[in-house]
Amino acid sequence: MSTRTDFTPPPASLFSTGRIQAMALRYIYLLRSSWPRLIEMAYWPTMQMILWGFVTQFFIGESSWIAGAAGVLLAGVLLWDILFRGQMGFAICFLEEMWSRNLGHLFVSPLRPHEFVVALMAMSLVRTLIGALPPALLAIVFYQFSIFSLGLPLVAFMSCLFFMGWGIGLLVIGIILRFGLGAESLAWVLVFAFAPISAVYYPVEIMPDWLQLVAWCTPSAYVFEGMRAVLFDGDFRLDLLAGAMAMNVVYFAIGAGIFWLAYRSARREGRLLQVGE
Repeated sequence: MSTRTDFTPPPASLFSTGRIQAMALRYIYLLRSSWPRLIEMAYWPTMQMILWGFVTQFFIGESSWIAGAAGVLLAGVLLWDILFRGQMGFAICFLEEMWSRNLGHLFVSPLRPHEFVVALMAMSLVRTLIGALPPALLAIVFYQFSIFSLGLPLVAFMSCLFFMGWGIGLLVIGIILRFGLGAESLAWVLVFAFAPISAVYYPVEIMPDWLQLVAWCTPSAYVFEGMRAVLFDGDFRLDLLAGAMAMNVVYFAIGAGIFWLAYRSARREGRLLQVGE
């Protein structure tokens, strides 16, 4: 005849440094395993310092621009929002498929990758227009500034910013396909790496010479220089528009190439069905 002894575990302590250390160690391991998380920690303070440092330097040295500063800043904010929302609308639609673990199901259907990309571009356009129209109208009410006063150049500028956003979006989703959701923060942060060199609130010439060369390698720098030319001089500079279009071809080709390589690799290795996990 056997006897059974009930075992009651000792009560847990109300405060354990060991448990705290274990959880802290877990999060340290997460940081170590994800380079985007590490970069993001220093990313925002650095970008803000560079961007507003140039803004301050510009307005201190160019007092003649003060009278038109409000219009330049508002136009810069509204057009930058087009670039940001265009890229985000593209990437978020893709991420929603990953979050719902639906990506693998999409690509076992007859859907082709280029059809998927065109659908993302269409939704990016829709989401951006929905998000950008209210602030553009409120700027008229609150500040008596209309971005629509740019006229036909506005359509050209917006088109260039959309294509730049789509090129960056293709790069982002290609990286996410390759590295998984650990890199999803790039969908929010990557486009802001272009803010200091896009000359959103100040001309390219305010930057150091070496950084000006980098700035002219971005479509957005041509767009915002063209915007200021319209606002201050009433001159729609076709050379700047041509520069933006040429750089957009490069950006879109690079983004499409990286996306295609990542897609083929994920499909070949069977990662499309696990990429959302």
